[in-house]
Amino acid sequence: MSGQPVTTSEQAWLAQARALLLRSAQADAEALVARALLEHPRSFELRRIRAGICRQTGCTAAAESLLTELLAERPDDAGTAFALAGLLIDQCRSSAAAAVMRASFEHARHGTELAIQAIELLDGCHRPQDAAAIAEAAIATDPDDPRLHAYAGMLEIQLGDFERARVHLLHALEHAPQACEWHVPYGLASMQRYDGPEHPDFARFRACLLRRDLSDKARSSLLFALAKAHDDIGDFVLAAEYSRQANALAHALTQWSSKHWRRAVDARLQAGTIACAAAAQPDFTPVFVLGMPRSGTTLVAELLARHPQVCNRGETPWLAALAQRAELVVNPDQPAIQRAADAYAARLRQDDTRGMRWFIDKQPLNFRYVDLILALFPSARIVYCRRNARDNALSLWMQSFAEEVQGFAYDFADIARVMRDCERLMAHWRKRYADSIHEVCYEQLTAAPEAVIAGLATWLQLPAAEADTVAARPAASINTASVWQARQPVYARSTGRWRNYAACLPELLDFRADDPAGRPGQLRSNGNSR
Repeated sequence: MSGQPVTTSEQAWLAQARALLLRSAQADAEALVARALLEHPRSFELRRIRAGICRQTGCTAAAESLLTELLAERPDDAGTAFALAGLLIDQCRSSAAAAVMRASFEHARHGTELAIQAIELLDGCHRPQDAAAIAEAAIATDPDDPRLHAYAGMLEIQLGDFERARVHLLHALEHAPQACEWHVPYGLASMQRYDGPEHPDFARFRACLLRRDLSDKARSSLLFALAKAHDDIGDFVLAAEYSRQANALAHALTQWSSKHWRRAVDARLQAGTIACAAAAQPDFTPVFVLGMPRSGTTLVAELLARHPQVCNRGETPWLAALAQRAELVVNPDQPAIQRAADAYAARLRQDDTRGMRWFIDKQPLNFRYVDLILALFPSARIVYCRRNARDNALSLWMQSFAEEVQGFAYDFADIARVMRDCERLMAHWRKRYADSIHEVCYEQLTAAPEAVIAGLATWLQLPAAEADTVAARPAASINTASVWQARQPVYARSTGRWRNYAACLPELLDFRADDPAGRPGQLRSNGNSR
């Protein structure tokens, strides 16, 4: 009819909006969507596009309101749930994000592929318990998919549910040829202590080793698993041989460079004092537990986190990422320091720590950035963990690491270099910031854990906690190499462990053993430094 206004179809508006967004023309897309919504005010897709534009342009409150409204209308819409969860994660509200994802998967069966995406999203923002719940629900729907079992097993290792984890990992190993590529054998070996060669895992691992289709990374991980199993039963010669093979493969694959490391350390030592500092944040004390990996950092963090006012965030990459920002590399100004401090504090606090004041970041290699730590947080506490060098070197060399930053661990010469540089940097920082640094000796910690942690708690000014409150505190998830050990009663049997390997690993003798804290001596070069 000639008098009726002409309207554009919803699909036509959507096509135009998407075309503008593909050209990164957010302002034009926003104006177009606003006009489109006058004609189609209840369009689900147009409102979702508006939410995306709001998120891109920094209008996070509007984006959250729109996405929440849309999800209330369609609780089974996975795309909206993922968008809202991503927005919440960006705001350091991972607990709220986890609640959104769990509710979405409770309302609908989204299928295995979306379940895996949700699991990876939640695990990536340190919500393993929620990720594991989604994995278990997905397995109930699709019980035969070995990927789901592999994810569930690895998550339950973090959570300390080793029996359930073993069931899932065995299912993955028995039903997926690629399970070795997922490092399932290493997961099985890492969560227990074997008591004899008759354990069926020995035969399983040897059978996997005969396969010719394994990548070098998978073969290395499998060899580390075999080395760990033979170490458990006291077969140190074979454990050393498997470790040599594993490290040779891993060293060839790593991109870690001793030259780049040396230059980075020298730059830290030569840098001047950071002249400005961020403002103090009330009721917030970050605690950085650092030192060489495998020096007791996980144990210290786990024992401290039993206090009801302490939150252990585990090994985070956040400080290293901040240290690479251009605005913080050379002579940072106060606004840049304040922005970085606020962003970092928000990541530590998240939205699940009501009543907590002390927040632990236990990335060991943060010893590189003590000056930046204390510029960001003048009240920060630095806990420096040290261990006998021979024991520390052996523990590193017999470990498979997931992250490239630990690529030095596959070569004794590289281990020695990092140990020496750790000592150099910490000596440098102690001269500048002696009052902010407290040393913990691994050997003393394992011999008298209650006394050492009590002294550390006093230094941190932790208030006294009721014993029953501490006992009732659930253990935090652990996603480090010490995932099994840190959940056992504190033991001292790893002290002096290097002696078991002195005959078959003569390289250990090049590390000094006379200092209980473990200052490393010089190590022969094997010609493999990069």
